[in-house]
Amino acid sequence: MVDVQNKKKRAVVAMSGGVDSSVAAALLARDGYEVVGVTMRLFNAPNESVARLNKSCCSLEDVEDARAVCRKIGAKHYFLNFEEEFQKHVVDYFVGEYERGRTPHPCLACNDRLKFEFLVRRAELMDADVVATGHYARIRKDNGEYKLLAGIDSMKDQSYVLYTLSQEQLSKLALPIGDYSKDEIREVARDLGLSIADKPDSQDICFIPDGDYNRFIEPRLKRKAPGDIIDAEGKVLGEHEGIHGFTIGQRKRIPIFNSTPRPMYVTDINAESGQVTVGPAENLMKTRLYASGVNWISGSSPTESITAEARIRYNGRNTPAKVRAVSGGAEIEFNEPVRAITPGQAVVFYQDDVVIGGGLIETSLPELSKQNPGQYRDNTGTFRDISGHVGPSKQIQAKSERIWRFH
Repeated sequence: MVDVQNKKKRAVVAMSGGVDSSVAAALLARDGYEVVGVTMRLFNAPNESVARLNKSCCSLEDVEDARAVCRKIGAKHYFLNFEEEFQKHVVDYFVGEYERGRTPHPCLACNDRLKFEFLVRRAELMDADVVATGHYARIRKDNGEYKLLAGIDSMKDQSYVLYTLSQEQLSKLALPIGDYSKDEIREVARDLGLSIADKPDSQDICFIPDGDYNRFIEPRLKRKAPGDIIDAEGKVLGEHEGIHGFTIGQRKRIPIFNSTPRPMYVTDINAESGQVTVGPAENLMKTRLYASGVNWISGSSPTESITAEARIRYNGRNTPAKVRAVSGGAEIEFNEPVRAITPGQAVVFYQDDVVIGGGLIETSLPELSKQNPGQYRDNTGTFRDISGHVGPSKQIQAKSERIWRFH
């Protein structure tokens, strides 16, 4: 008969074979948990040697590394095939977003649907008390509410890709390495005698090990959207073969003849017309955006505008802003212009090091005149009366009732 009172708590740990998830598992084992390591098979690398050379995850070597760590710490190890789910919820989503002229962050989809949905279900079948990952972020409980905090190591902080977590998910999640720096994690791995202590980090886009996005995307496109390349005034400067080859802020590989001495950047992508707009760097600077499907970590949206810091890309900096919840999302106004607001990326809100929430960027919003709030600045830099102007957020809300979670 099992002694329930003395039964160890069971932790299912998502293990990629890298140092971070390995140390997460080892720390939980050291703290008395019965650890069950789970390595998810997400995709078939086209070439095993290429996967290793480009520091990709999901190679056979990674699986063996995870299994070796589990043997070292006395844990069970399982290898689960999630290729079908990964194809549907990550790869297809990734390609589809580029097809629509957007720039996705596939780690958001992978975390949301695989690690914190499907894996949690598997963990429940294993009678686990907690699911753990090797993310550099922290969880704290304050007055009955779970809070998500940035990792101690600001250079490795991964809280940006965890903004979709709910209170229920946070209650079942452990992030053992969030209180450590990367150097400290490697030192812990050495102290524990783990063979992966000095293993190089994997790249973010694990399923494109050679880094050639276009070569990966083009064969998988359902349709191409060729069109004109124009300037802010609408003058045609050239043609392109598909909007999937562009992202906001891009400077290289723009097929135009630039007759000016100033470099040109992609400032807008119109999926409906197929037009790609280019302009000088200052045209990338914006102060307002609309985000859809905002998740508030607390479980409820604020009733009034809040002061926060917002980040618009994974390695970006936090910028002071006002965040106002609206139907279906939020409008964000930065205290100072930010560069290259990019649809498809996430905007995440922080107060100090606490993640308040976040959503997917749909569009930048017209710049309002500080001298005359009744006017906005159009793409040419001209201020016009805002009366009668239908703001992009309203347009997006009307047609963007699509589920914000990653299908």
